[in-house]
Amino acid sequence: MDFWGTVLVLFRRWYVVLPTFVLSLVAAAAIYSTVPTTYTSSAVLILTTPTTGGSLPSNPRMPNGLTNPMLNFDRGLSISASILIAAMGTPDMATQLGAVEGGDTAFKVNNGSSNIESLATGPYVFIEGESSTPQAAKDIVVRVIARTKLELVNRQEAVKAPKATYISAYEAVPPTEPLAQRGRKMRAVAAAAGVGVIASLFMAFTVESFVTNRRRRREEAETKAGGDPGTPPETSRKATPPAEPVAGRLNGRLPAGSPVTRP
Repeated sequence: MDFWGTVLVLFRRWYVVLPTFVLSLVAAAAIYSTVPTTYTSSAVLILTTPTTGGSLPSNPRMPNGLTNPMLNFDRGLSISASILIAAMGTPDMATQLGAVEGGDTAFKVNNGSSNIESLATGPYVFIEGESSTPQAAKDIVVRVIARTKLELVNRQEAVKAPKATYISAYEAVPPTEPLAQRGRKMRAVAAAAGVGVIASLFMAFTVESFVTNRRRRREEAETKAGGDPGTPPETSRKATPPAEPVAGRLNGRLPAGSPVTRP
């Protein structure tokens, strides 16, 4: 069926399409009110080396020169950032921070990209928290920042690095004010509206098919009964004219008692 044929069916069966579509809108409104609004907060950490560099001087009388940590980014900081991202992304870490699976609170730690192969692209750690309330979203980001800094210290202690060379995590972007995210609600409403449109089309064509089949069966039944299709049985039958009296000769003779007419 072409486009205009579909439009014609929809207009012809409007009494089915309209209620179905209204019910779908009511369902979409109900879904929009039931799906909770989530809030997100984010922060960015930058790993930096100490001002005296990442190594101790061999001669204490000749200390290392002071260096601006913001100008001293190297490959080692990128590797350290990727190690922290991997450590903070484990399910055990999420459970310890209160982000249980299926709960209202969750967080993500990455380098600003979802590509796993590009983890070691810079000394950046991006943190994003999500929860059903603004305060909970900001709190989870604060907890993740504190735990990330602790993990950074623990791993440097594990390799027995001199404390004077410890890498530090600088909050380039502190936890932001939570923002409402309604994308999930809008996706649910769009899905409900799409189902409503499909249901309206289905009901319209179902009723159209039922009516068409019923009309065809009625016409076939009338045809078998000897009538013209589409006309009522009362008008399809022709009245038989009454029998006229027989006046004439039967076997060449007049009927008995018949008057004889002379010319």
